[in-house]
Formats: sequence, C-alpha cells, structure tokens
Amino acid sequence: MASVASSSSFSTRHLLCSPTPLLGRRRCRPNFLRMLTRSCLDDSSALLQAAEYTVNTYVKSGMVVGLGSGHASGMAIQHLGRQLRTGNLKDIVGIPMSVASASEAAKAGIPLDTYQESSKIDFAFDDADVIEEGTLVAIIGRRKLQSGESIIQEKSIINASNKFVFIIEENQYKGGLEGSIPVLIQSLNWMATAEEIDDMFLGDAEVWRRPTMGQAGPLGGDFPVVTREGHNILDVIFTSPIENLAEVAKSLGKVDGVVDHGVVSKIPCTVVIASQNGLNILDKLTADIVG
Repeated sequence: MASVASSSSFSTRHLLCSPTPLLGRRRCRPNFLRMLTRSCLDDSSALLQAAEYTVNTYVKSGMVVGLGSGHASGMAIQHLGRQLRTGNLKDIVGIPMSVASASEAAKAGIPLDTYQESSKIDFAFDDADVIEEGTLVAIIGRRKLQSGESIIQEKSIINASNKFVFIIEENQYKGGLEGSIPVLIQSLNWMATAEEIDDMFLGDAEVWRRPTMGQAGPLGGDFPVVTREGHNILDVIFTSPIENLAEVAKSLGKVDGVVDHGVVSKIPCTVVIASQNGLNILDKLTADIVG
C-alpha cells in the first residue's frame, strides 16, 4: 500500500464545524484530512449533500459537463437539472458517460451532446466503486454493466475533462484494497490473456470472465459479456490486499490482449466524500503516482 501523500501533494477543504478523523486509527497524519461536522445525516442525505455540493461548487454557466454513472451521479444530475430550471445555471451542455446518465439527464431537462475525441469538457463528475487511500486512484466498472454502458467511454470523458470530481461514501475510501478490477480484453484468444494475468498475480488473485447470466467461473460460462466495443470483461479478483493500485494497472496494461481496465488515476482530481458527520474534500494536486 502506498503511503499517505504529503500535504504538499494534497489540498484539504474543511466544511461545517469541529474536526473528527475520517477513518479512525488509519488516519495517522492529522493535517491530511479532517472532517468538520454540523449534524448527523443518514447515508442517503449525506450522499445527496455531496452531490449538491459538487454541482454548486464546480459547475458554472456555459460549461460542458461530463455526467457520470451511479447513484451519486444520478443525484448530481437531478440537482443540475433543478439549477437549470430555476435559472441559477444557464447554457449547460451535458455529455453522458452511459445510457443511464443520458436518460437521467433528459428527464432533468439538461441539453445533451455525444462524446467525441475532440470534445472539450470543462468539468465532469462520476461515482467510483472504491478509491485508494492516499493516492486517489479509483476503480470503476465492478457493477454489472447496463445496456449501452462503456468503461472505455467513461474513462475517456473523465480523462478529457479539465476538472474532475469523484463523489463517494466514506466506506469507499480505504487502503489495502481487495476485490475485483475489471479488465477489458480482446475476445479472440481471450483464454491466453486470462492465463497470463493469472500467472502475473499467482496466489493473490483469481481471474474470471464475466458472464451475462448464471454463475461466473474461470471459463466465464456459456454467455460471456460482450461490450458494445466487442470486448470481453475479466474480473481480476484480488484475495490479498493490493499494495499499489497504480502499479497493478501499469502491469495489466502491458499484457497482450488487454484493451483497457477499470483503474482511473486522473491527475489532478478531487474526491467529495459523504459522511454521516459532514463532507470531506480531497484535492489531488500533483502527479506523483504512475498509472
């Protein structure tokens, strides 16, 4: 696990009232992250507060905004629509990361455009499955992909944005990550790719091809997922803590047959963390990691 970044690499924002550590004993550096509280919130209220804060703080009239996928992003899209309807924001164009975010934005009354490689995106927000403590490297794509969703498009919009925010809950920000990393692979000769990845992480991870239905397994079942770009998805399921997520991503990218993966190391970026005790905002300011 990479050590917590120094205060020169991160900027911490403080909201609401008195300081409380975010993650108890793991937060051993007092100036890295503080949580300032006003009142206890339930989980949905905290996430809504984080979504609204993200829109209110970072979205300005005239912007092209990348619209993320997931529960928190859905809340942010709805709030962005309300801000447009009340006239607090004007001339916003949304670029959705998925069919689901496009549908949510259409219902909210947000004008939409499609993503192109030449698209200029002023700001974008998204959910993450988990974010590595200290580096802000994230994993996306663990959930079952709905029709029209694309990890490649999601990452392209994130990387194209001038300013980017992840909106998460505090249990999604942790060190010593375990669980899966989705890896997009070429369908042809997929087994050879899976075996190479399995050998790379021998004893630390299992490699299963994701199915569209039924049980997953090393062979992926009879109905493997085929993405809209024509790729299969391997779920590389780590059974030991990942010491350095960015290095794992770098290793995966060197494997023949790997097209992309669900690791995101957008630099700079901001993470808005929803907690029952308030909001926590981390800014990654320098590119001191590889990925």
